[in-house]
Amino acid sequence: MLLPSVINASPSATCETMLLRSSPSSSAFRYAARRISAVRMAATSTASEEKGASSVEKEQRNQLPSNPPPLQVAKRLEKFKTTIFTQMSMLAIKHGAINLGQGFPNFDGPEFVKEAAIQAIKEGKNQYARGYGVPELNSAIAARFKKDTGLEVDPEKEVTVTSGCTEAIAATMLGLINPGDEVIIFAPFYDSYEATLSMAGAKIKSITLHPPDFAVPVDELKSAITKDTRAIMINTPHNPTGKMFSREELELIASLCIENDVLVFTDEVYDKLAFEAEHICMASLPGMYERTVTMNSIGKTFSLTGWKIGWAIAPPHLTWGFRQAHSFLTFATSTPMQWAASVALKAPDTYFEELKRDYLMKKEILVEGLKAAGFIVYPSSGTYFVVVDHTPFGYENDVAFCEYLIREVGVVAIPTSVFYLDPEEGKNLVRFTFCKDEDTLRAAVKRMKERLHKR
Repeated sequence: MLLPSVINASPSATCETMLLRSSPSSSAFRYAARRISAVRMAATSTASEEKGASSVEKEQRNQLPSNPPPLQVAKRLEKFKTTIFTQMSMLAIKHGAINLGQGFPNFDGPEFVKEAAIQAIKEGKNQYARGYGVPELNSAIAARFKKDTGLEVDPEKEVTVTSGCTEAIAATMLGLINPGDEVIIFAPFYDSYEATLSMAGAKIKSITLHPPDFAVPVDELKSAITKDTRAIMINTPHNPTGKMFSREELELIASLCIENDVLVFTDEVYDKLAFEAEHICMASLPGMYERTVTMNSIGKTFSLTGWKIGWAIAPPHLTWGFRQAHSFLTFATSTPMQWAASVALKAPDTYFEELKRDYLMKKEILVEGLKAAGFIVYPSSGTYFVVVDHTPFGYENDVAFCEYLIREVGVVAIPTSVFYLDPEEGKNLVRFTFCKDEDTLRAAVKRMKERLHKR
C-alpha cells in the first residue's frame, strides 16, 4: 500500500524523555541513566568494539526494549495520519516524478507583493501584529469584499486575519461548534474539515457529490438537517472537483439554513479562479450575512502559499467566538507579510484578469492531455484542479493507481478517497493540479501519453 499506517517516530530522544518523566527516586534515575548510556554506546560502537565489550555493557544493552514505545495521539485525531499531500510530495522527490498532486505553484508570486514584504521588513514591521490583524490589511480585506460582493463590513469588528485559511477553518470550528453539534459537509472535501471538526467534537454528516456534475442532492440534504444541525460547510469553487456551487444550489441551502436556524461556513480561497461560472458568495444572499463565516486567503490568488495569510469575515456575534479560538491557536500572523498582503489586495482588476487567462491556458494543456492519455475527465469550472476517472487503466482503486502513476509513469496525482468519510466512494477518482508552469504541464502530459498503459 502507498499510504503508511503510522508516521515513523524518531527514537533518538526516547530514553532522555524517560529520564525526564521518571520519578525522583535515586533508583529510577540510575536505571534511566543506564539506559541512556546504553543507547549512546550502541549508536557509536563498531564491530570491534562490540567484540571487546565488557559484560556490564552487554547487560545494559540487553535491557533496552526491542521496539520503541507506541506513538501517542488523542482519540479525536488517531484516525488521521500524515496528510496525503505530504506523502505524495515526498514520493515525487523519491521517484523523480512530476508533481501534479499538491496544489502549490512551482512559480513565484508577483514582484510588487514581494517587494512590499521586503520593504515592511526593512521598515521594522517585524514584531507581533495586533491579534486580529494589521489595520491596513483589515481595511484592504473589507474594501475587496465590498467590491466583490457589494457588502460593507466593519474591518475592526468583522474581519479577522489568520495564519492561512486553514487556521481560519480551525478557529471557526473550535470557536463556534460545541461537542455533539451536527455539521454537514460535502464530499469530497478538503481534509482539514474533518480533522478540525473532530477536534471540536462535532458529529459530522457527509453529503456526497457525484460525477459528472457533482450537483447537490437536494432531497438528501433536506433529510440530513435535524434540530441538532449547527452548521453547513461549503467550499466554492470546490476542491478537489472544481465544481462551482450554482446560485440555485446556494439559494436552496440558504433557505434551509434560515428555516432551521443553521450557520454556514464558506471556504472561498479560489474565488478569483472561477472560469466557466460566476462565483457567488453565500454571505451576499438575502438574510445570510448574519449567519455566515466567509473564509479566504491570498495564497492561491497571488501564488504565495508559503506566506499563510488568510482571514475570516463574519458579523460581530460570530466573530466573537471565532476570535476567542484564534487567540489561542496562533494569536497573531506574520507582520511584514500582512503589510504586503494589504498591497496585494489593492491590485488592479487587470491583475486578476491576467491571472484567470493564464490559468485557463494551463488548464487547457492539462485537460486535453489527460483526455488524450485515456482518462475520463470531469468538468472543472473553478480552482486549479481537475478530477478524472482512472478506471480505464484497470486498477482496483485510486491508491493503487497513484502508486503505479508515480513509480512507472513519473507523474504524481492525489487519490481522492482521502476526501470522503467512506473511502470507497472516491476510489475511482484522482485529482490533478495545473498550478504549474506550462513546460512542466507539457512534460507531465508527454509522460502520461507515452507511458500509461491499460491492464
